[in-house]
Amino acid sequence: MRKFTQLEALVAPLDRANVDTDAIIPKQFLKSIKKSGFGQNLFDEWRYLDHGEPGQDPAMRLPNPDFVLNQPRYRGAAILLTRDNFGCGSSREHAPWALEDYGLRALIGTSFGDIFYNNCFKNGLLPIRLAKVEVDALFDQALHAPGYKLRINLETQSVTRPDGKALAFEVDAFRKFCLLNGYDDIGLTLRHADKIREFEAVRRIEQPWLFSESK
Repeated sequence: MRKFTQLEALVAPLDRANVDTDAIIPKQFLKSIKKSGFGQNLFDEWRYLDHGEPGQDPAMRLPNPDFVLNQPRYRGAAILLTRDNFGCGSSREHAPWALEDYGLRALIGTSFGDIFYNNCFKNGLLPIRLAKVEVDALFDQALHAPGYKLRINLETQSVTRPDGKALAFEVDAFRKFCLLNGYDDIGLTLRHADKIREFEAVRRIEQPWLFSESK
């Protein structure tokens, strides 16, 4: 998993509330269990005017010019502004996979679906919860200032606007530790690889029958 320490990036404002995980990545694209390749179908039903199916060439499809991520001024954005309850609905882990694969590294909103929020941290995304008045101000600035960027510092837990105003956010200490160091669940386990090997070596001696090959 990629580490997240600091990020200064272009912001895209997705001005919709209650965006569920089926809107983030529609169900027909969930057949793969790889973490890559989902970015081209992120928000598929909103990004394209035609119906999407797995294996289609995005270059041959009809993009929706009104959708925020298709607008030239937001191309290359790595921070997504969201409204209330982003990531609600089913618990599909493909949703953060699609967001990260598209190139997004951080989400800023007032609230997130609980399971989606947890899945973001496990996949290198930083979901940031701010007060409604702060999010409203960010939307207003992003919509009226082309090239609008924010600077995020996970260590200091701050989001800094172009005018220099810093907004503080809360994050669980353990989640922060994992994201700063790039540890997903497997990475956390592998930190203790030596102890695991020692335990297995002792168990092989004390309980050899567990390791015998059946014939």
